[in-house]
Amino acid sequence: MRLAVFGPALALLARVLAAFSFAMLVPLAWGWQSESEALRTIWIGSFLLTLISGILLALATRSWRRELLTRDGFLLVNLVWTVLPVYAALPLLLALPEIGWSRAIFESVSALTATGATALSGLDALPLSVNVWRCFLQLIGGLGIVLLVVAVLPLLGLGGVQLYKAETPGPMKDAKFTPRIAETARGLWMVYFGFSLACMLSYRVAGMDWPDAFMHMCTTMGLGGFSSHDASFAHWDSPRIEAVAVVFMALSGISFLRYFVVLRSRSLRPITLDHEIRSYAGVLATATLMVALLLTAHEVVPDFGEALRLSVFHVVSLATTTGYASADYAQWPSFIPALLLLLGTFVSCAGSTGGGVKMVRVILLTKQASSELVRIIHPRVVNRVNLGGRLIPHQVMTAVLGFMLIYGASTLLLTLAMLLTGLDYLTAFSAVVATLNNIGPGLGGVGPSGNFGHLDALQLHLLTLAMLLGRLELLTVLVLFTAAFWRR
Repeated sequence: MRLAVFGPALALLARVLAAFSFAMLVPLAWGWQSESEALRTIWIGSFLLTLISGILLALATRSWRRELLTRDGFLLVNLVWTVLPVYAALPLLLALPEIGWSRAIFESVSALTATGATALSGLDALPLSVNVWRCFLQLIGGLGIVLLVVAVLPLLGLGGVQLYKAETPGPMKDAKFTPRIAETARGLWMVYFGFSLACMLSYRVAGMDWPDAFMHMCTTMGLGGFSSHDASFAHWDSPRIEAVAVVFMALSGISFLRYFVVLRSRSLRPITLDHEIRSYAGVLATATLMVALLLTAHEVVPDFGEALRLSVFHVVSLATTTGYASADYAQWPSFIPALLLLLGTFVSCAGSTGGGVKMVRVILLTKQASSELVRIIHPRVVNRVNLGGRLIPHQVMTAVLGFMLIYGASTLLLTLAMLLTGLDYLTAFSAVVATLNNIGPGLGGVGPSGNFGHLDALQLHLLTLAMLLGRLELLTVLVLFTAAFWRR
């Protein structure tokens, strides 16, 4: 295969890598006063190595700059999400050599994909810079680092439509909200960082110190769920702090494109009339009430007010694929943890920082099933699927059905692979569901009171693959393995 196939994607990857190196200065700044010279040297060395790698790659590929084709966009997205975690894992491995390469890679992929499944324990005792790095990676990965590149592509003389299609989650990616795709990307980041600032200040006012407020802002807005404490939100046991988390998790589970449209139109109608958002809110409210009633009925928490507090926090946390916990919900009646894991597979809206198959796909599949039932009774009727008064093109429905088929097959095959390594059924299945949907904690051996650190290297590699597949919504990765993709 000639370099011409990879050249344009590698040329832009070089710029992404160079820009990514400056992210390593953030944990360096937070830990500069409180940490050893050896740790500062690790961060400076990692920064320089990443920056020099980007510069050298840019020099080697400087003759390959051209307008990106669709194939280049998909190739670049996959390169970014496989190469960046390697560089992100380097300071983790140097600072914590006992974790080994497999756990370091697992941790960095979990962070950048905003999954929140951790292989580390003793978080309270970790250096501040290491915890900041883990959390800050989730802020970067939450909306998608490639969108940042889209925002600056005009400065490089390149077009960004192909990247936007490959990176933006959800089935309807061709909708343009501004005449120029870079303007849309910049608008998304503006909204994202505006919410992030408000979230950090809210955590600080609610009772967190500045480092924790910054780190949990990163993992709340990214819907990643990493914490700087092994006990997660049980460390504070504070209704005010939990309320801040619930508000910003719920906001982050909605499409940031909708917030952008609200700002441009100066109207809330794009949100209040959106069928997906109304379904999202309805599912969250129904599940919250159901869990609260079950906790009260089973006398796990006799007081309904306390049950409601626990319910709303964990329902929003798991449904939005954040994965925070303030209690070991795996010990609740078995229906509840199963329900929470199920919610994480579909509740988040397309265009949000959450994982899973997205609410809009479930809505479309439900409407398609209803349409088929009508067609069985009335074979001649024309009953096209519509959403919000708009007819859904056949190619969108075909893409949704194809995605769900591949999603089901991927879940099955990865679970079988995990079972083949010797894991029990519950741990194997829930670990795959939790990572493929970027939820974070699973059940059994990887439940909320434990982590993924006890898994062996092969199991961690399989789940790392699951996180990457889930973050890039399967098709973006699997298309690289088709003959048509490489055909000239």
